[in-house]
Amino acid sequence: MDFKKIDAPTSTITYNRSAIEAPTENIYEAISIIAKRAVQINSEIKKELIEKLDEFATNNDNLEEIFENKEQIEVSKFYEKLPKPQAIAIKEWLENKVYYREV
Repeated sequence: MDFKKIDAPTSTITYNRSAIEAPTENIYEAISIIAKRAVQINSEIKKELIEKLDEFATNNDNLEEIFENKEQIEVSKFYEKLPKPQAIAIKEWLENKVYYREV
């Protein structure tokens, strides 16, 4: 997933309930699907962040020698500014980009 192109809101907004429940005709089922998608998105973001931060990792067990790496700080700030996974999942849901099926 390309996180630079995400245009989900970064602040709290109110969504139209009928638009969210329209695909399933059940608000609880829709919220459950959105929540599962948010967990998937969160794990993708976390995996990518850990991979990028591992590039800066050192094998130093001495906790007294802590130094700041500007590139590492920039990577962390980028991920802090991303929209929340829930907001991304709701945006995908409203744009019909989420695939789901009834079991």
